[in-house]
Amino acid sequence: MAAPAPASAINEKLNKSPGKIGMLVFGLALVVGFTYAGSQLIGDLSQVRGGSIYPFILLGVALFIALGFEFVNGFHDTANAVATVIYTHSLDPHIAVVWSGTWNFIGVLLSTGTVAFGIISLLPVELILQVGSGSGFYMVFALLTAAIIWNLGTWWFGLPSSSTHTMVGSIIGVGLANQLINVKTGTSGVDWGQALGVGRTLLLSPLVGFGVAAIFLLLCKMFIKNPKLYEAPEGNAPPPWPIRLLLICTCTGVSYAHGSNDGQKGMGLIMLILIGTVPTAYALNHAITPAQTQDFVAVSRLASQTVQKYVPAGASVSGTPNTAVSEYLRTRNMEPAALASMQQLIDTLANSAQRYRDLKYVPANDVPNFRNEMYMVSEELRLIKKGNNPNISADDWAVLDNYKSHIDSATKFIPPWVKVAVALSLGLGTMVGWKRIVVTVGEKIGKQHLSYAQGAAAEITAMLTIEAADHLSMPVSTTHVLSSGVAGTMAANHSGLQWSTVRNLLLAWVLTLPVSILLAGTLFWLFHLIG
Repeated sequence: MAAPAPASAINEKLNKSPGKIGMLVFGLALVVGFTYAGSQLIGDLSQVRGGSIYPFILLGVALFIALGFEFVNGFHDTANAVATVIYTHSLDPHIAVVWSGTWNFIGVLLSTGTVAFGIISLLPVELILQVGSGSGFYMVFALLTAAIIWNLGTWWFGLPSSSTHTMVGSIIGVGLANQLINVKTGTSGVDWGQALGVGRTLLLSPLVGFGVAAIFLLLCKMFIKNPKLYEAPEGNAPPPWPIRLLLICTCTGVSYAHGSNDGQKGMGLIMLILIGTVPTAYALNHAITPAQTQDFVAVSRLASQTVQKYVPAGASVSGTPNTAVSEYLRTRNMEPAALASMQQLIDTLANSAQRYRDLKYVPANDVPNFRNEMYMVSEELRLIKKGNNPNISADDWAVLDNYKSHIDSATKFIPPWVKVAVALSLGLGTMVGWKRIVVTVGEKIGKQHLSYAQGAAAEITAMLTIEAADHLSMPVSTTHVLSSGVAGTMAANHSGLQWSTVRNLLLAWVLTLPVSILLAGTLFWLFHLIG
């Protein structure tokens, strides 16, 4: 059966202007949001005294590129969430986009940040520790630029491509390039264990989306015998109110889940940028109170005693403890000195915190090193627990996990203004570029337009999958889950698939990783060459 021509009712809605009132309200929201973010940034930067203006210029350029990535991300992922409510006439396109953007905004604001820092942990550890150096900035610029280029290219051809997939590929490309450039120094590259875990999630998510959405639709057909639910809408009349409410709720859930998961990708990179350019203001969480700092000292003493139990007899540290811990993070080899060095760092951090009494009083010159030592201890604990080497008891892990949570609260934080800026960039991108992806999802995957039941099944699947990934602190692709869910419902409903579109979607899925690896690695090498 040939693909039907798009319904005139849909075309009219897609081409309709949002109206002056809608544009005015959206413009006002942007002005208020970015004014808030800018004022908070200026207030934080006022803590930085003296020095060159160069870091501030670099900060401005880097933030522009990072928010540009989120802007392009809005073209793809947020647009997926509104396709079903638009093609089932549940919401007017422009109302759907604003509604979705609002819930994306809420999802971003309420996100924990764990996904953001999970993605960051894929990067070579020395680049994270030296993010304020040339190599650190080359890393950030290379992976963001590569991700923007690929996302813009796939959007231009109307292909729902995964921004998460692109970002992970770019990070791998930078890690490989860093290892090849510094091969003689034995520098680290990609954390392949972490990368494989993320990769499995990204590769399995389309299969989960296809299968679960198809099963969900088949179950609906078994228990709900209304044939109108499984047919493409006729004209432009909205569905019966229970179905309409369900579709709006699923759109809301996907939008919120997307904000809470996918919206975090840019946050971690923005924090790296802030830490690298103005460490005095952002390397340590100044929201930590003096009482919490003293609690950290007490927890540190207990953690040091716990680690001491597992330090091999006669183990000694040659050189500085930082060197031994860095070597472990690079090689993953548990040498006797690794635990002894970590214990020394724990004691050093506790003594420093007790002396300063409040993190905001850490001297500016000591902030980068203080933060790096905290980061190294946290990463060593993460890797030791993942490898269970040495075999630490459950009771002792409870102590060490509590200590790690104290460290992470001081170093792995995201200021509210960063969340606001990211959410607004996502929303602006959606407002500008939503139509291409919406048309692909709504009428180019199947040979018939989406039915009510198909839209609900695909969105419920996407919502639950993304929420589950968020709780597991794993990135997942909204685009992959939702577009494959739509394809699954088309197959289950015997609506037929447009194989040219499916082929292009599969091609984009397969090519995203290698292309983004190549792009980011090449850009990283070029930046090194020029710099």
